[in-house]
Amino acid sequence: LKSTPGLSSPTRHHSVPSCALRVRRDGALRAHVERAGVLPVDLGAAHRHGDDLGDVLLRARVLVLLRVPHLREVVLQDQPEIPTAEDVRLEIIQTVKGLMAGTFAPSMSLYLSQHGMSYAYCGVGEFGWLYLLVTFFVCWIVADLFEFSYHYLGHSVSWMWQVHRHHHRFYNPSPFSVIADEPVDQFVRAMPMLLFPLVAPVNMDLLFSLFGVFFYAYGVYLHWGYEFESIDAHCQWINTSYHHYAHHALSIKNKPYHTGFYIQLWDKIMGSTLEKCRCSKCARAKGERSFEAWEKLDKPDYSKLLSPCFWLEAWDEKKV
Repeated sequence: LKSTPGLSSPTRHHSVPSCALRVRRDGALRAHVERAGVLPVDLGAAHRHGDDLGDVLLRARVLVLLRVPHLREVVLQDQPEIPTAEDVRLEIIQTVKGLMAGTFAPSMSLYLSQHGMSYAYCGVGEFGWLYLLVTFFVCWIVADLFEFSYHYLGHSVSWMWQVHRHHHRFYNPSPFSVIADEPVDQFVRAMPMLLFPLVAPVNMDLLFSLFGVFFYAYGVYLHWGYEFESIDAHCQWINTSYHHYAHHALSIKNKPYHTGFYIQLWDKIMGSTLEKCRCSKCARAKGERSFEAWEKLDKPDYSKLLSPCFWLEAWDEKKV
C-alpha cells in the first residue's frame, strides 16, 4: 500500500503523522456510502467518535470529497502514499518563489499595451468575433506546444535539468506544486503572455483568461492526484492527473514521460508516453484498492500549516 507498483521511488517511502477529518454520521451520509458500491464500508466498525462516522482520509487535495454525493473518490487517488505537511510546506515556499518570477511577463505585457508598444487590445475591436475565436485556438495550441518543448528540454538538456529537477522533488505532488518551480522556470513559462502581443494582435482578456484557466487552473487538476472516472487515464487526447502524476514519479534526466501540459499529441510524436497503465481504474479492476486499505494509512496533520512556528522551522532548516 505504500505506492502504486512501479510508480514511486523505492527510496522515498515516508511515514506520516496521523490526523482525522470527522464527518457527521447522519442518514444522508449513510445512504451515500451505501450507494457508492465500490466502497465496502462497515459503518459500525468505523463508528469511533460518538456520532461521527470516524476517520476519513484527510489531505489538502481531497477537497473533492466535500462536493460529491458519496465517498467513491478515496479509491481514485493516483497512488496511496500521502504527501507530508513538510512536503506541502516546501511546495508553498517554492510556489512563492515561482510566483514572483512568473508575474514579470504578464506585468510587462500590460505595461507595453498601455503605452501602445504592442499589438494588444481589449474588447472585440475592429477584428471581430471570428478573429477572437481563431486567436483563442492559435494561442492555446502554440502556448501548449511551447510549454511541452520547454518541459521536454528540461528533461533532455543537462543544464536545464539542473534547474527543473527541483520541481521533481515533489514526486507525489499536491495542488500547491503547480508553479513550485525555480524562478527561471516560471519566468520562461510565462513568456508567451509577453511575446504573443508583440507578434500579432491579441485580446488581452482572452490571453490572460486562457492562461488562467487552461494552464494554471488546469494545472491544479493535474497536480491534485485524483482521477476522474469520466476522463480517466485511458484518454488518448489530453493529459490527465494520472499522466502528470506518472510524470512526477518517473521522469528524470534523459527520461521524459508525459511532459505535455494539455494536448497529448506532442508526447505521442516524441515517443514520451507510458505504455503500461497503472492508474486507479486498472488497480481497482485488479482488486488492489479498497476503503479498508485506505483506513489503515496514517493521515498527515495539515493543521500545522496554519502554525507560524511550523513555518519558522523551515527557516531554521534553511528551506526558505
